[in-house]
Amino acid sequence: MKHKINPQIDCVFKRLLGSTEGIERLMNFLNSVLLPKSPIVGVDIINPYNPQEFIGDKQSIVDIKAKDSNGVIYQIELQLCNHAYLARRMLYNWSAIYKAQLTEGMVYEKLNPVISIWLVVDRLFKDSPDHHHCFELYDKKNQYVLTDHCVIHILELAKWHKHSALSQADSWLYFFKEAKGWNALPNELNTPIMRSAMDTLKQFSEKELEYHKYQARQNFIREQMSFQHDFDKAQQAFEETKQKLEQA
Repeated sequence: MKHKINPQIDCVFKRLLGSTEGIERLMNFLNSVLLPKSPIVGVDIINPYNPQEFIGDKQSIVDIKAKDSNGVIYQIELQLCNHAYLARRMLYNWSAIYKAQLTEGMVYEKLNPVISIWLVVDRLFKDSPDHHHCFELYDKKNQYVLTDHCVIHILELAKWHKHSALSQADSWLYFFKEAKGWNALPNELNTPIMRSAMDTLKQFSEKELEYHKYQARQNFIREQMSFQHDFDKAQQAFEETKQKLEQA
């Protein structure tokens, strides 16, 4: 490839899984991560990839929404850096999608499950060695699930490590974590679906206009992450000073 491309950059990520030409990739990703009893064989992307949405956009967080033939809604997001209220944001985003299903005059029977999948680049649950967590509305004491309508999956890329036998879900995590340093696809990922994903990176690498868009988004995201880092440091210093004053 002419230039190495990071699939974590929002415009690349959304073309990979949120474009009309990426339907097969999206279904493969969903089936690989969720392992549903019946495979997902058809989805419609609610907010398909549009190159124009990334020009001048002040957000560096990607949101992909799709609906299958049974009405189940899937939300996929990529989070480059963590912040103190990320868990609340995850729940808020899920609730906004769930609530939006009903318009005036509709009954609760019309509500369908909303399944969120978050790819988090950094560690979120520092005390847990697992890279995949699944959250539901669950009564721990009596071991009952209130409803299957609320499911939030969190995949921590920083915790995932390559091993000898790769599942399809492992292949996707391997790709999203390591492809930014690749010029070609590794042999263990030499499957039609992963070749298709690599071809998307090549499009951003080889076409000058696409590469300029990619560079612009990459530079913007670096600036945003730097601002977030400085803000977090300032907030930590403030909390430490506050505690010292309270102790005094």
